[in-house]
Amino acid sequence: MTNADGNDFITEFIKEDLMSGRYSYVHTRFPPEPNGWLHIGHCKAFYIDFLMAERFGGKCNLRFDDTNPEKEDISYVEAIKRDIKWMGYDWEDREYYASDYYEYLYELAVKIIKKGNAYVDDLTDTEIREYRGTAVADKNNITVTPPGRNSPFRDRPVEENLDLLTRMRAGEYADGAKTLRAKIDMAHPNLVMRDPVMYRIRREHHYRTGNSWCIYPMYDFQHPLSDAKEGITHSLCSLEYEIHRPLYDWFIREAEVFPSRQIEFARLNLTYTVMSKRWLLKLVQDKRVAGWDDPRMPTIAGLRRRGYTPQAIRNFVSQIGIAKTESMVDIMFLEYCLREDLNKCAARVMAVIRPLKLIIENYPLDKNEEHEAVNNPENEAAGVRRVPFSRELWIEREDFEETPPPKYFRLFPGNSVRLRYAYIVTCTGFDKDAEGNITAVRCTYDPETRGGNAPDNRKIKGTIHWVSAKSAVPIEVRLYDYLFSVERPMEIIPRADGTTGEFTDNLNPNSLEIIANAWGEPAVANAAVGEPLQFERLGYFARDPDQGADERPVFNRTVGLRDTWGKIVKKN
Repeated sequence: MTNADGNDFITEFIKEDLMSGRYSYVHTRFPPEPNGWLHIGHCKAFYIDFLMAERFGGKCNLRFDDTNPEKEDISYVEAIKRDIKWMGYDWEDREYYASDYYEYLYELAVKIIKKGNAYVDDLTDTEIREYRGTAVADKNNITVTPPGRNSPFRDRPVEENLDLLTRMRAGEYADGAKTLRAKIDMAHPNLVMRDPVMYRIRREHHYRTGNSWCIYPMYDFQHPLSDAKEGITHSLCSLEYEIHRPLYDWFIREAEVFPSRQIEFARLNLTYTVMSKRWLLKLVQDKRVAGWDDPRMPTIAGLRRRGYTPQAIRNFVSQIGIAKTESMVDIMFLEYCLREDLNKCAARVMAVIRPLKLIIENYPLDKNEEHEAVNNPENEAAGVRRVPFSRELWIEREDFEETPPPKYFRLFPGNSVRLRYAYIVTCTGFDKDAEGNITAVRCTYDPETRGGNAPDNRKIKGTIHWVSAKSAVPIEVRLYDYLFSVERPMEIIPRADGTTGEFTDNLNPNSLEIIANAWGEPAVANAAVGEPLQFERLGYFARDPDQGADERPVFNRTVGLRDTWGKIVKKN
């Protein structure tokens, strides 16, 4: 973990490297593949990359590892850059693309062939997997990896391999007909080291290089050599690549290039969330969500649209720290960090999302007045605003009960409450329609209680919010809940009919509720898209780029006011 002094294991590794003279500077990189939009797990990754560069006075590159043309697109590149900038990070003029290194990578492949350490193979993908072998459990249930088998083409002469690679590049062979493989050890206990593929033939249009190449380097080959070309000292990556580190080092050693060092950290795992571009893409393609920026998605764009702030996300990834072992972080802690930030920066307004008419019978019909309301009690500089008040108001339907339960302090016949910033009112009755539904609540107000202040002899326990029916702005409200209904969505539960389930079986059918006829005070009409607001007593909301019916503004619920995580911490 990381403490205030920056004492985490990555920092210690880097300090040792600088003290020993292994490196004289620090240079990191964030290397996303442009095959989807970034999610909050990537925030942790580039937070660490940029943090380590800053901590040691170094630099951090943004490099797109774009060597898989089937799945990559310029739209993903632009989305990734937009999200990183929104998070507050700047890579200045250090933007690179692995696709710009194709010739360089090809020359290094030739170099490794000439050393006798790579060969062109005619085995199919299926045969390569069969020859490599798999890990199995012995009689003591201990995982072992029996030796694989050498390809019958493994001992081709160097000149033949060079000729075949040249012809592969020239497009003489069909897709999948041949591959270039590293010659390492087919009996190695680490399956990754069993003659991994370096190049495969793919006639796919690349979004940057077009059709100029029909062979593409594999990730395990290009990644360490791209790091080396950029002079990356510390290649920081998630723990899943730990098993690939020996291969990372092997390619650097055999290519005789700059000796970048790979260091792994635990990736971010969050409850009620899927952290994989592959599965997030499936949700988008299957139209389970409205797109990559759906506010229920853990993508940075989705979080931004929902109303998250960059500072809240940075605080979250900072506080969870940098660890070496995998763990699951409770999503309530993310929401805690969000509330902590929004409480400081979000302006307060009043809105009613499930409206019920409140009629103040002794208030003059034609009277209009305004009451002063605080914009943010946590920030005196935010000032105050004037809120219109009238004889008829909208209140929350849950703020009235015909027959109240015990300890209910809001409106019911005979009870008095404060109208926030305005007056004390006393319920005198209510109206019902033919079906017995309550359509309006009636009350009287005490003009001597302006500002909600009660005389000394009156004990008022309830305070409710409201908006003037005469001045209210019609709005649409979207109430978001967790996208999945279980803490670990990827833990598949077999279906009742005996078939294998999918992670989509764990989707929450109630993750979105749309309320088309809500009301807000006039100030909500001036909210900018994405601007955080606190709807008093209801939660934090942000204006969406969409418009509802009749062009009414749409507000997404970012998070509720209830701080469950804070209560857990306090209890423990």
